[in-house]
Amino acid sequence: MNGNDFMAWVLRSPLHGMLSNGMMLITITGRKTGKQYTTPVGYYEEGGFLWVITSRDRTWWKNFQDGANVDLLLKRRPVKGFAEVELDEKSVEARMGEYLRHVPQAAKPMGIRVENKTPNVEDIAKTAKDRLFVKIRLL
Repeated sequence: MNGNDFMAWVLRSPLHGMLSNGMMLITITGRKTGKQYTTPVGYYEEGGFLWVITSRDRTWWKNFQDGANVDLLLKRRPVKGFAEVELDEKSVEARMGEYLRHVPQAAKPMGIRVENKTPNVEDIAKTAKDRLFVKIRLL
């Protein structure tokens, strides 16, 4: 069992509470293959949307470039959503500041220095080049 399989197992189990406030399962349908696959993702909620950050070198988000319906397992409840991709680097930079307010423990693994609870803007700009956000509206 790899790390993603273990996370998916926990999120589907009665033990989900220890992860559900920042992790969910997203089921993606491939644009070209039509095949469905499920992966655990971190998220935070703001402005009526769920926001998921991911690396640009991953491929799953490419299925949402034109917007797409998704199935989520959110707090162990199946819900439907509509996902869109936020690729613009300046928008990603601005969103990263919000993300780090909600998930401050993410700064260190991303190489973003924090002083007096304020993330370093140069580090955010550098990191934003390699990241993007998926914005999900619940249906």
